[in-house]
Amino acid sequence: MEVIHAWSAPRSLSTTLMYSFAQRDDIEVIDEPLYAAFLKTTSVDRPYRDELLSKMECDGEKVVKDIIYGPGKKKYRFCKHISKQRLLGLPSELMSKGKHFILIRNPLSILPSFEKIHPPSFLELGLGELVSIYSDLCQMGTPPAIIDADELQRDPEATLRSLCDDLAIPFQASMLKWVAGPIPEDGLWAPWWYKTLHKSTSFSSPEKYTHTFPLKHYDLLEQCLPLYNILRRHVKHKSSLLTSPITPPPSLPVPENAKLLAWVGDEIVPREMAKVSVFDSVVQGGDSVWEGLRIYKGKVFKLEEHLDRLCDSAKALAFINVPTREEIKEAIFRTLITNGMFDNTHIRLSLTRGKKVTSGMSPAFNRYGCTLIVLAEWKPPVYDNEGGIVLVTATTRRNSPNNLDSKIHHNNLLNNILAKIESNNANVDDAIMLDKDGFVSETNATNIFMVKKDRVLTPHADYCLPGITRATVMELVVKENFILEERRISLSEFHTADEVWTTGTMGELSPVVKIDGRVIGEGKVGPVTRKLQSAYKKLTDGSGVPIPTYQEP
Repeated sequence: MEVIHAWSAPRSLSTTLMYSFAQRDDIEVIDEPLYAAFLKTTSVDRPYRDELLSKMECDGEKVVKDIIYGPGKKKYRFCKHISKQRLLGLPSELMSKGKHFILIRNPLSILPSFEKIHPPSFLELGLGELVSIYSDLCQMGTPPAIIDADELQRDPEATLRSLCDDLAIPFQASMLKWVAGPIPEDGLWAPWWYKTLHKSTSFSSPEKYTHTFPLKHYDLLEQCLPLYNILRRHVKHKSSLLTSPITPPPSLPVPENAKLLAWVGDEIVPREMAKVSVFDSVVQGGDSVWEGLRIYKGKVFKLEEHLDRLCDSAKALAFINVPTREEIKEAIFRTLITNGMFDNTHIRLSLTRGKKVTSGMSPAFNRYGCTLIVLAEWKPPVYDNEGGIVLVTATTRRNSPNNLDSKIHHNNLLNNILAKIESNNANVDDAIMLDKDGFVSETNATNIFMVKKDRVLTPHADYCLPGITRATVMELVVKENFILEERRISLSEFHTADEVWTTGTMGELSPVVKIDGRVIGEGKVGPVTRKLQSAYKKLTDGSGVPIPTYQEP
């Protein structure tokens, strides 16, 4: 006989699921075989405690060996377990043998339901032990399937079919229906807990609108919800109120970034926990400033220049309680060191106005201080710097300083995003943005340069962001003895240029081989671009602010 273990917190539809499996012709079920051992070992009180201790086996070792793994008459045995009943000292066979899966339910639904029978507590809910069970099984090399009670209610058949596949057992349609009333396998605690279930004949649909949550359990919800979310991330098919499940989950451009650590506020947290408050200004109105940093061989390139611009942008927006430069540097270095990211890394550094005391636009609501975010990722340059990129001209115009000064490096990027949508629709790399008079400003993400008859030209930084990579390349142009000209440039001049490239921290120097269908130069990387790419690489290899503790391999 093969044993199937179902682990859950209380009030998670675990008994309903047990009734479902009890309808199969190849399975026998056991209702919480470890319950008596749990009560005997702990001081937990129940109205049926004495009766249960007198009628059920209380020796955990005997329960595991003689009841859970004892002989049976059918092919499978389904054991319904409540996670807190897994106590220390139970035989290791409990976890190492059989097939295991975990049933979870949102504590928002568990707590009001549990309260009707017994006062809830962190230990009673057992979500910490449920996470421990998942972790232990993963360490054994047998990660369990996880299903969500909400999904089981919304689509019982699909959820059960998927679970049966994970357990390598055939699905039986009989699992979807049963006769109202108790079943012989019910635990003797059924009269206290199963009254509603005994009226059912199938999985009930979830309530569209739940009851008001009892605020006296708010603190307990805060403790339990993160544990539920840890497990929920491993549910195959997540359903929600507003969106359809994404199946399969999207792949990452760099798979190694699936497990990274980010700085948020004043701490380093795993990727899936790296979140800001819904009251944060960046959520409320895009009220934030940012910088892009790149790391080369243990050094942060142009760190001081980026921090200058970050602090200037924050000052221009009248941020208060801004972290000091040293505090920001420490957060950057700690994030990089913790991740072991010392090369081929990009940082998205954000500083928001911070969390508000209530939703609204006014900075007067910001009384908590700024929120610092250091998001470091393994990320090579994002453009094809060997073969070149293709651009189109967007109809979306670059913001005028009359409206929003591009010298403020802010997170409210809708102007750029609208242009990027145009480039996406054209299936090209980026979009050129013009100023109000029709002259070229920049692309949606980078500054832009062109070469005509050995002269290097770039637009004035009136509408465009005066990028730090742009300034660096301008210095290199002069150093390499090319003539540099900064002026207004029309679009047709870019169409007829000998060479064009874009500059930015994310992409470095990216040659442009086509604009609006016009081939630039010979349609390949030009000699001036090549020379400046080489000079830029030499500069990044040899300069930057060293990361503490880094040692060259």
